[in-house]
Amino acid sequence: MKRILTALMVAATMFASGAYALNEADWQKLWTTGDCVKCDLSGANLEGTSLAYANLAGADLNGADLRGANLNSANLSGADVISVSLQGADLSGTDLTGADLKGANMKGAILCNTTMPDGSVIYSGC
Repeated sequence: MKRILTALMVAATMFASGAYALNEADWQKLWTTGDCVKCDLSGANLEGTSLAYANLAGADLNGADLRGANLNSANLSGADVISVSLQGADLSGTDLTGADLKGANMKGAILCNTTMPDGSVIYSGC
């Protein structure tokens, strides 16, 4: 129930702010299953959402707003040849504790007060 309310809040925020249009099938897949392998979520407004334990292997999160998101133990690893793109994503205040970032492209990502998989906190791009 909490996940559904969060999804509705994020969807309303996206449409109100004129954010990027997302692939509807990928969006539905993420919120109904918690998995979105190789999905296109580029430019998505996922600020403050709980994606703990989500499987986002190979997903494109390029330019996504993940400020304050909970990605605790999420799978953000590369899948086959395709890797997760977090290029230019805003991960300020995001919790990545226990997340799998193998093969993730984080070039240009904002990591201000971001808790990394090992529990350390990074203040890059503040």
